[in-house]
Amino acid sequence: MPQDAFTLRYVIRELDAKLRGGKISRINQPCRDELTLIIYTAAGTVKLEICAHAQNCRINLTAADRHAPREALAFCMLLRKHLANAEIVSVTQPGFERIAAIEFDCRSDFERARRTLYCEIMGKYSNVILCEDGKILGAMKTATLENGAKRILFTGARYELPAPQDKADPTDLAALEQAFGGREATDADFIANRITGICYSTALDIEAAFGGKAAARDVYDYVDGKFYSPCITLRGEEPSDFKVCCFEGKRLPRHSVLEAQSEYYAYVCARNEFEDRKRRLGGALKAAEKKCAKRLDIILTRLSECRDIDEVKLKGELITANIYAIERGAESFEAVNYYDEDSPSITIKLDPRLTPAQNAQKYYKRYAKLRRTVEALAVQREETKREAGYLASIRCALESADDMRDFEEVQTELENIGALKPANAGKTKKQQPAAPFRRYLCGGFTIIAGRNNVQNERLTKGLSERDLWLHAQRYHSAHVGIISDGREIPEDVIKIAAEICAYYSEARAGSKVPVDYAFKKFVRKPSGAKPGYVIYTDYKTALAAPDRHAELLSEQSGD
Repeated sequence: MPQDAFTLRYVIRELDAKLRGGKISRINQPCRDELTLIIYTAAGTVKLEICAHAQNCRINLTAADRHAPREALAFCMLLRKHLANAEIVSVTQPGFERIAAIEFDCRSDFERARRTLYCEIMGKYSNVILCEDGKILGAMKTATLENGAKRILFTGARYELPAPQDKADPTDLAALEQAFGGREATDADFIANRITGICYSTALDIEAAFGGKAAARDVYDYVDGKFYSPCITLRGEEPSDFKVCCFEGKRLPRHSVLEAQSEYYAYVCARNEFEDRKRRLGGALKAAEKKCAKRLDIILTRLSECRDIDEVKLKGELITANIYAIERGAESFEAVNYYDEDSPSITIKLDPRLTPAQNAQKYYKRYAKLRRTVEALAVQREETKREAGYLASIRCALESADDMRDFEEVQTELENIGALKPANAGKTKKQQPAAPFRRYLCGGFTIIAGRNNVQNERLTKGLSERDLWLHAQRYHSAHVGIISDGREIPEDVIKIAAEICAYYSEARAGSKVPVDYAFKKFVRKPSGAKPGYVIYTDYKTALAAPDRHAELLSEQSGD
């Protein structure tokens, strides 16, 4: 939800209770708009996340690990200088503003000072500002008079709160009654436009709480926490928002607003990171596919230019067959095409500067060159088609990705084919543990499914000869294996495995997908083939409806 002053009021209260007396251990700035403060408290170490991004501005606790850049940003260095080992005195909300003021007791061998970190959670105007004695020591985003800013935010200037709005303070009952002007009830538009610190979504909740008839006293009680019931709201099965209190829709109750907010933003950040990673890899893959298609188009164009190769050979042979009848210096001659059953006449152009024998050799040489070109292009065409097929298999793995682990080996594949620049080019890459297969338990049997080409190859290689191997017929798909442990595999287990295979294939949108299955001993990888490419024999085919079978997913994570 938009971080209005009403919501922040409860977040700040709960942060104050958790952080008061805590000491700063480490400060990181993962990117320009984000800060992470590692804090030692009596209850243990916590991680405070401050985000000044326009869309997801917030201050909350998080468990996520964000890697700090190799070189710390200037504002991060400033905070490390002034807040290292500082003790948190309090976390407060100035007035009813969208601001969290974190006060620190800063001690060193040479000085002791009180400093305040103002976290302004104001959408696109969000900022983080460090002050001492009311003067700005530094800001995440600076602003001066030259760029028309309403507030001056540079080192040495006096920190001032944003200019007050001409709205009623919801914590002041008299001010609310004056704003209502004798009205007995009002709607969400009036509340959002005439009362400070309440966004429209909160105003809708207030309207719902009182059946569209909220009076001044009702708004006061609501803001004061009379209906406090923090929760995460759902759209379908996915988190859609978090609330201080909610009276409509499906929701998951939580103990505090801070807990609801932290859980909601953990989901949002994970989703955004997933989508961003998928978009980046998809862009690199699309560029590789476009390059491959262009190369194939060039090859096909050049092959079409060689379509007269047989005619060139024929002309050389007809010149040789009629060499006795051709006069030297002739520019052309008519010959009967004995290779055609109708024996039509054909006109053959000649170079008058050459002898008939030399003209024949000229056509033979051209034919030989065209033949070499066609042979070379035929090899290139097959290689390019195989590359296009390999890229299509990567596309299939990318589109069927469920979580961040699915991207690791896809990224490696794209780096290996040069479609993506390695993140740590020129440096020794730390060996990462192999991502686990998708693992299912069904009828006492274990079913495993690969996430990408590299996993598919590892999965197939790891099966024993009597294990069953499955793959969608004529479609790119995950390789799926059924671990038999020497037992006969029932038809219903094969059916489940085939449905999983169909789901993780290019044809998952179809109603029925043909899935081939064979014992592993009939599956092999040709020498020099790309990862995940195999050939198989002695197989059967089942028609399967795509189904993820999430209910059968095992918690086991290892291969």
